[in-house]
Order: sequence, then C-alpha cells, then structure tokens
Amino acid sequence: MAKPKNILFIMFDQLRCDYLSCYGHPHLKTPHIDRLAAKGVRFTRCYIQSPVCGSSRMSTYTGRYVHSHGASWNGIPLKVGEVTMGDHLRKAGMDCFLVGKTHMRADAEGMARLGLAPDSLIGARVAECGFDVFERDDGMLPEGPDGYYDPDGAKAYNAWLKAKGYESDNPWHDFANSGLDEAGNVLSGWFLKNATSAANIAEPDSETPYLTGRAMEFIARQDGPWCCHLSYIKPHWPYIVPDPYASMFGPEHVLPPVRSNSERETTHPVFRAFMESQVGEAFSRQDVREAVVPAYMGLIKQADDQMGRLFKWLEQTGRMEDTMIVLTSDHGDFLGDHWLGEKTFFHDASTVVPLIIYDPSAEADSTRGSVCDALVECIDLAPTFVEATGTAPDRHILEGESLMPILHGKSAETLRDYVICEYDYSASPLADKLGASVRDATMFMVADKQWKLMHFEGGHRPMLFDLVNDPDELNDLGESKDHADVIAKMYDKLFVWARRPSQRTTRSEAQLIEMRTMSRGRGIVLGVYDENDAPLDLTVRYRGRTAPNMKGGPKT
Repeated sequence: MAKPKNILFIMFDQLRCDYLSCYGHPHLKTPHIDRLAAKGVRFTRCYIQSPVCGSSRMSTYTGRYVHSHGASWNGIPLKVGEVTMGDHLRKAGMDCFLVGKTHMRADAEGMARLGLAPDSLIGARVAECGFDVFERDDGMLPEGPDGYYDPDGAKAYNAWLKAKGYESDNPWHDFANSGLDEAGNVLSGWFLKNATSAANIAEPDSETPYLTGRAMEFIARQDGPWCCHLSYIKPHWPYIVPDPYASMFGPEHVLPPVRSNSERETTHPVFRAFMESQVGEAFSRQDVREAVVPAYMGLIKQADDQMGRLFKWLEQTGRMEDTMIVLTSDHGDFLGDHWLGEKTFFHDASTVVPLIIYDPSAEADSTRGSVCDALVECIDLAPTFVEATGTAPDRHILEGESLMPILHGKSAETLRDYVICEYDYSASPLADKLGASVRDATMFMVADKQWKLMHFEGGHRPMLFDLVNDPDELNDLGESKDHADVIAKMYDKLFVWARRPSQRTTRSEAQLIEMRTMSRGRGIVLGVYDENDAPLDLTVRYRGRTAPNMKGGPKT
C-alpha cells in the first residue's frame, strides 16, 4: 500500500456512536462500518466541541474551539478571516471539496466590508467554509407560516426528485421525509407518530443513497490529490426512512433509556429546563421512543449499507489503496436518555461521537483493527489531514493535535489531559424560559478519563460525574462536599484552557521566538546608561557621529 494520496472525510449528522455494532449495539448490525474499523483505528473517546450542528462543524472545519472561531450556534456566521480545513489543505497542495452538508452561514457583512464578492473564487470559498462546492445540501427544507427555514435547503436534491417525477412544490418533505396513508394523505415526518410509517419514496431515491452517488460522481472525476468531505444529512430528524428499512426494527429492539428518577427530581435549574422542554418531554415518553428509535435505527442501517456500496466501489476503482477514510459524526442524539431529546447537553450520548480512521499506508499496518481510548477532540481532524499530506500543521492556528502518531503506532495517547465542549444557548427559547441574559446563557464542559464537570454561567452550581464509577452519568456530584477538591481540580483545567492564546494566529511560534532577538540589530537600545555598556556592533551607528549646533533652529 502507498501513502494516502487523497482523503475521504465522511460525516454523519446526529449519529450516536453506541448505535454502531462495532461500538457495542446489541441489535443494530453495521458490518460495513465495522469492516472499516477492522482496517483502521477506532477511537472511543472522541468528543465534539459543541452539542449543536453548526458550531460543532465549525470547530471541526477550523480545527479551533468555539470560543476561538465565534460561530457559537446555528445561524451564527463563521467570521471572515477564520482559516479552515480547505485553506490548510490547499496550502499543502490538496484540493478540498464538499458533497453534502456544512450548516455554515456566511459572514455577509464581513465579506462586504472587505469587498469580497460572493461569486469570486475567494469569496465563494469564504462563503462556503473554505470548501470548493461540488454539491452543498444542508438537507433541510421545512416550511412554516413565515416561509422556509432555509430557502436553499435540499435545492439540487429537490430539482433531481422533480426531474425523476416526484411532483410537488417540496418533494423533500412530501416524499423523502413523509409517509402516505391509504387515502393519499401525506403523513409528515415532522410528527413523531409518523416515524412508524415508511417514507413515500423509492429507497434508491432517498437522501443517503443520493449523496453516496454524488460522492462517487465527484471522486470518479478526480486525479488528486483531493479531500472530499462527504457530509450526510441522516440519521438527523425528521425520523423517517423508506422500506425495507422502515420495517427492520420494532419496539422490541428499543433499548431501555439511560436515566434515573433522581435526575427528574434535580434542583439544577438549567438541567431541569432542558428536561422540561418540548422535545425533552416528548422523548421521556415510551410511546415516542418506540415510534422514533426503530426509524432512527433504520436510517443508520441504510447508512451502513451505503457505506458498503461506497467502499466496494472504492476497492473496484483502486481508490481504497490511496485514500485515507475518516468516518465520524457532528454530535449524538439523546433519544430519551437522561429525560432529554436532541443533543444540546453534555452527557456522552451527545458529546462522544464515533471516529474511525483508515490509513492505507504501510506505516499504519501495526494499528489495523485497534481500539484507542485516548482523549480526542474533533478539532484534531484538521491537523491530522494536514500532516497526512506530509506538511507540518500551523499549530498557532490549529488548536487540535494530529492523530498521525496514534495511527502509525508511535503513541497510544494524545498530549492533552482534558477535553472541552461549549454550548451557547443565548438564542434558544430556553434562555428566555430561564430569564438568562445573553452573557449568562452559556455552559462549558471539561472532562478527563475519570471526571466530567459541567459549568453554567449565571451563578448556577456545577454538575459533576464520576465517569469510572458512574459511566452512565446518573449521579450528579456537583453539590457533594466530599468532591470539593475534584471540582476545584476540574475548574483549574477549565481555567488553563480559558487562558490559552487562541487569537494569536498571525505569527507562528517559530516566528515569535525569532522576534525575541530581531530588534537587537535594528537600533533599539533600552536600559543602557553608558555606550560602553552595550556591544559595539549593536551601537556602531550611534558612535563617532557629528552634527552642527541647531539649538537655535536653521539659519535663514
């Protein structure tokens, strides 16, 4: 096998790692993803940097924490000037293309201020998170009384469906994400009860097979070196899937929720508000879980079958031998665990995601099929990709660390002793419910291999979990006086992280070290009382000089 010439970066949306069989699910078998894990390294402690689509992805694409890049929630633009994965890879000689979702919102005001036209090459890249776009499909075209959530959502996909004969003003909703009753009524996938219905679409025409086909079209046209970000929309809601996947799983396959009555009785106001949200209350009901979870499992089974289709094609075309393959997710899904739905809290169901990396090079032979429990963050992917090209990552910009030493068996751990996740819910209705100011509607997670601390602004107490003795995170120790020292230790880690020089991105460490001595030969002499106290060679321009007396000014 040769060194990887290309990178296929696969990201699913809202995929829990424990819903893959290689991560231990007892009923849902994912043999194709499992086979990729058998060829590479499977990471068990890969943490996202924010439990919401947009900000999590912006961290992955920039290799920087949310506090650094500033795109802290869905719809908040990534500011002009942030260097992205595509920028780093193009600098290293590799093209970087998108097929699928980014959830990126362009900084239109910043672009206008700098005169960056959206239809220029640099303007297009800035507006598309640094990617050159083969097809962007954020996969969301819901419509309410105020219009579409995203008028450009599923744009090419909808046009493709219409051309195939799916007649509707919104085939994404009416066919790909809804069922149909015997009278021909659309059973919208937005209503959780309809998750038991099969989507009213031929399975090959649904979203996951569609994006797989588009990725294959892209790869077939490339000579390389290239990075293709294949970013799937599913198994993100709406929770509905076409046959045969709609009937593969039933209530008997729904695992009991990981939760306790003591959680429900918590006095923590922020945690309680999340549990009492509409989605939290819905997923606290067993009938909702029995409707939704089988559909979610069907979406994952379909995704795995599409991985089988894709990997077989890569093998037939020889691409498996020169392409690094990375498979992950942007966050998980609570599915009723901890009395929560969605992903916007810090338990592992949301913050730990699958990460499988296959490196075709001989240097990776010693780690094939291995499992790594190092503390990994999604910001590690960008520097890993850069190093895979043979180029040193820009460490003054990229806050993650390359995983290549682990992939090549040179290390079993990362250099960090904690991971960070952030959530800014200031634009969420929950902030209004809590009466939280924009400043206070933020929360932070710091975790190591034993402890997880959740910090909440606004004067609230922390939450603390012992991940060794309470891996399900059911016993909150945030008020335990016996754990005051542990809480202080975890706050020290959070404080160390908060003090990092994250905005010093215009000079590298090597340049800063060089600058320590650069000014010595440029005439600045500080703290020298007598010229003989300074080296002659540094002050030669100030010695032996003569000048006329001009104290009275020039003579006219």
